Amino acid sequence: MNFALILFLLLLVTGALWTADRYVFRKRRAADAPEPLWVEYGASFFPVILIVFFLRSFIVEPFKIPSGSMIPTLLVGDFIAVNKFTYGIRLPVVNKKIVELNSPQRGDVVVFRWPVDPSLDYIKRIVGVPGDKVAYLNKRLTINGQPVPVSKVDDYLDKEKLFYTPRFTETLGTVEHQILVEADAHPFIAQTTQFPFRDKCHYNSEGVVCEVPAGHYFAMGDNRDNSQDSRVWGFVPDENLVGKAFFIWFNFSDLKRIGSFR
Repeated sequence: MNFALILFLLLLVTGALWTADRYVFRKRRAADAPEPLWVEYGASFFPVILIVFFLRSFIVEPFKIPSGSMIPTLLVGDFIAVNKFTYGIRLPVVNKKIVELNSPQRGDVVVFRWPVDPSLDYIKRIVGVPGDKVAYLNKRLTINGQPVPVSKVDDYLDKEKLFYTPRFTETLGTVEHQILVEADAHPFIAQTTQFPFRDKCHYNSEGVVCEVPAGHYFAMGDNRDNSQDSRVWGFVPDENLVGKAFFIWFNFSDLKRIGSFR
């Protein structure tokens, strides 16, 4: 469901009703006459919808985490806030960038329209920017020939499955975050697809090596062995970017999660 399009259509309809009432029908009504239903339940919603549309399109948009691909950084059920102008100002609905601002950096957690099906929103961490040579071999991440620093910390406990997974602290640029890597999972990447610029990636029994093309990014989940990401379906085009995740504003199952991510 394209919620942005639905909101835009509601804005047009209520805006037309508000304009008609404000400049035509209101002048014809008696001062003590009650508002007709189409004004009360149509035009009166226009200012609210306008504010929501503006905030959601240009300032911040809420998202809910649907899967465990970003554990332990983001958990299933986290409601996150996404900054819509960090990577430039885009026209709503068509997602056309009209003002250039910043570019995604390694370590950023971003929401983007999935290249395979742009009607779906995905959230992953940027590990490679245009021009980077990204290698994920034997479960170790290397960028431009330099291994990304990692250090072992305490194991992560999945409270639902009662299962422990090795947890590491990884440093991408200036961003320090945690990742999960299953010791007994095979490094071979199965079920890859035929994606644009696939010739930039080379697969073997140890993993994959990719050269990130211009205007694209290489994204991975922090739950490395339980994430369908750029290793499988390819690069994220710049035009698919929605925004940068920066805040957990709610989680029904754990109120302590609020504000725990930035």
